[in-house]
Amino acid sequence: MDGGTNGKVHPCVEVVEACGEWHVRVVDGDQNKTLTFELESYALAYAEGQRMRLGLDKIERSRAF
Repeated sequence: MDGGTNGKVHPCVEVVEACGEWHVRVVDGDQNKTLTFELESYALAYAEGQRMRLGLDKIERSRAF
């Protein structure tokens, strides 16, 4: 997640694969929402929509360890 400055958290969208499920985390101001999808394509489509809504340049992707 992007770090914040002066206590403010920057908006971001993250996609993480863990145990065969895809999790999309959306941080928007003081709201933090995580949705779980069985299919990667659904997770990526949702994440892309949120990225556009928030006016972000990219989606953060990572794998759970």
